Amino acid sequence: MRAATIRDGAVGVEEHPDPVAGAGEVLVRVKAAGLNGADLLQRKGFYPAPPGSPPDIPGLELAGEVAALGAGVQRFAVGDRVMAIVGGGGQGELCVVHERQLMPVPDGLGWEEAGGVPEVFTTAHDAVFTQCGLVAGERLLVHGAAGGVGTAAVQLGAAAGARVTATVRNASLRDGVGALGAAEVIAPEGFAEHGPFDVILELVGGPNLPDDVKALNTGGRIVVIGVGAGGKSELNLLALMAKRGTIRASTLRARPLEEKAATARAMERSVLPLLQGGAVRVPVAETFPLDRVHDAYERFAAGGKLGKIVLTM
Repeated sequence: MRAATIRDGAVGVEEHPDPVAGAGEVLVRVKAAGLNGADLLQRKGFYPAPPGSPPDIPGLELAGEVAALGAGVQRFAVGDRVMAIVGGGGQGELCVVHERQLMPVPDGLGWEEAGGVPEVFTTAHDAVFTQCGLVAGERLLVHGAAGGVGTAAVQLGAAAGARVTATVRNASLRDGVGALGAAEVIAPEGFAEHGPFDVILELVGGPNLPDDVKALNTGGRIVVIGVGAGGKSELNLLALMAKRGTIRASTLRARPLEEKAATARAMERSVLPLLQGGAVRVPVAETFPLDRVHDAYERFAAGGKLGKIVLTM
């Protein structure tokens, strides 16, 4: 098979042996695979794949057709349309995925959109709802809301009945984020003045944390899932104590199978029906064929996009 391949800090396309599905696993013929910030970090050598995933083939999400079944697989059949998060290897023509990580692709969702669903919607739903318990009537602040996770979180928050405020640095993208359901789309500077917020999704990093705490409602929750602007911050713990606030942080990639399976079932219960019914959608900024994987990575790195960059096979 052909796959995106990282060599010496660069990404290109190389031939690899076809993977084979083991017990409980499914071989997926990939149709589309989204790019994520973790892929750029891996290209730079900063985010190696977890054990069991291809060390040189990037890709944390995919959508495609079931090509073959390993021993004991019961949930899916050859030809089924499926999508999943993976520890790596998603940006190739074939990928092996445990059946418990797979989800069915909702009817009416094209391959390009499906390829951009698993990582960002799973990450957003897990952070905002599973970890922070956002409920209807609360206020949600989403930082960096024009990216993949941000656009997913804005839509999921609005669909759940929360009032969503989004920070977007690029002024030309603010109307697009507003159209996804944000009640208020603002510049990052001075965001704390727009609080208080019950849940804050931190996708930017350490520099925001002092004002995140300042912007919290009593009993508010902050969850950190991105540190592109830096991973360190000076925090006034007295201010956090006064708010009786909570700060959480997590990643998705290195979680064990049991936890990834739990996120997939949560997606099937709460997110796939919204995609099926059109209540939420996958904004695709641009698509690239596999042969142009270098251009896709450069486009992602350039920023200034609304939604996902997707590779097609």
